[in-house]
Amino acid sequence: MLGPVEHASERWMEPMTRVLVTGGAGFIGTNLVEELVRRGCEVTVLDSLLPQVHGEDPTRSVLYRRVREHAEVIVGDITSREDLEPALRGQDVVVHLAAETGTGQSMYEIERYSRVNVGGTALLLDILANDLERTVSKIVVASSRSIYGEGRYLSRELGHVHPRSRRESDLTAGCFEPTVEGDVSGLEVVPTTEDSLIDPSSVYGITKHTQEALIRNVAPTIGIAPVALRYQNVYGPGQSLSNPYTGILSIFSTLIRQGREINIFEDGEESRDFVFIDDVVRATATAALDPRADGEVLNVGSGVATTVNTVVAELQRAFGTQVPTRVSGNYRLGDIRHNVADLTRISQVLGFAPEVSFAEGVDAFVGWVRAQELTDGGYESSLEEMKRKNLLK
Repeated sequence: MLGPVEHASERWMEPMTRVLVTGGAGFIGTNLVEELVRRGCEVTVLDSLLPQVHGEDPTRSVLYRRVREHAEVIVGDITSREDLEPALRGQDVVVHLAAETGTGQSMYEIERYSRVNVGGTALLLDILANDLERTVSKIVVASSRSIYGEGRYLSRELGHVHPRSRRESDLTAGCFEPTVEGDVSGLEVVPTTEDSLIDPSSVYGITKHTQEALIRNVAPTIGIAPVALRYQNVYGPGQSLSNPYTGILSIFSTLIRQGREINIFEDGEESRDFVFIDDVVRATATAALDPRADGEVLNVGSGVATTVNTVVAELQRAFGTQVPTRVSGNYRLGDIRHNVADLTRISQVLGFAPEVSFAEGVDAFVGWVRAQELTDGGYESSLEEMKRKNLLK
């Protein structure tokens, strides 16, 4: 992390607030735990220490060892009542991060994603709804930009529009930009607001939307304040370099270190909102402790659209190394073309604004990556798996 910065919103902190962070030994969770402790909270973590994140021997996991220095860690499963009930006992706030992640993998591990993401959230609410001695007063759920599907666009002819999933025939022909009937001038990408169309294009996106809907609908009926944070593409030091489903910065960094070619899908002009881990942690900790966030749905991002071509260029700049690149035209079914967050609401509600530019964040990320052991990362095997499932073209 780039270092702590004091913010006016921290005045809302209640000393010794007891916070349970589900999935708290992961990338976001570990950083969040440290920030919550810094703000005076007593933190408990429930995490299954999934091998895909922590390796086969979790005792060697850097994230696990790091989070144990700051919090009580319960090794348990979000889908197990026996694990979850004691973890919830005596807590004031729950930050619900526990989830299977990865849009591509979700399309062929449908039962697992649904069981963990939806089933775990349903169990969490079921326990709280039937616990007469519950102390939890707020749940913050980590939602995702994936619930929007394609982002929001502006058409000269139609105004603001929300394109549906792109047709495979168009993608095969190299026509990557989304279209809507009635538009003839071409669509302009504009920031996606929280009241934009919900239209997830992956199983992962569907489960995140369901998580959010469950908590937003059930929590108020049992006297608990819900908060939904729709994270954009989170990156930074501590991100898994061995999990091929964590994002392209980790994948491309490994390829650069290996001196291998980078295959850029589509034409490389697809874009995402990459938000640095420090900004995400600050927004999440504030939402957990600040009553102004109660009942809100908030985008958490940088508010800047960054193309894949820019990601590759910035990584090679930061590493000081050039590797071959190939714009292949390959594509994954279910992928979106563009999405960038509108941050108006989170700015108005919490006074939040991102502080780390993409270039600064990449420098910090690459500086950390250089100190890590070089591993295969499993990227090629994940691509082969998607090919076998007819998802990668």
